Amino acid sequence: MSEPLQPPRTDRPADPPHNIARAISEVSDRATLLVREEIELAKTELSEKMTKLVKGAVVGIAAGVFLVMALIFALVGCAWLLYYYLPGNEFTYFWGFFAMAVILVLLGVIAGFIAARAVKRSAPPMPNMAIEEARKIREAVSAAPETIGTVAGQPHAAPAPGSKG
Repeated sequence: MSEPLQPPRTDRPADPPHNIARAISEVSDRATLLVREEIELAKTELSEKMTKLVKGAVVGIAAGVFLVMALIFALVGCAWLLYYYLPGNEFTYFWGFFAMAVILVLLGVIAGFIAARAVKRSAPPMPNMAIEEARKIREAVSAAPETIGTVAGQPHAAPAPGSKG
């Protein structure tokens, strides 16, 4: 008599449904963690750039104060100079005002250059590292469907043209 037909043997056991559910849950958890880490990276990067921007703004304000003070001293010096050229005055107090104005202008210019450099480095405040990481993740995920058909790093053989299956 003939023997009953047995199903073909496979080296890989069938995955029980709970293993698939666990794998899907694990992928979901890891994706959530990855998104949270990317958001945290973006927050950190933005706060770092905003700190540099604020520091640059503060130095810029200081530069503006120095320049305003220099203008005041220059105007007061001009007033003393006018007073000096009026008949009957023999003192030269105005040179002190002009020297102070020059010192303040130099401080204002130096502070302005420092502020401009700090603002250039931090603006625009975009999370470049987080964006780059997200791009790499997107490329890795979009490349994943190409590797789904592989087993142990070797692609499945494509059926010969004209064959069924």
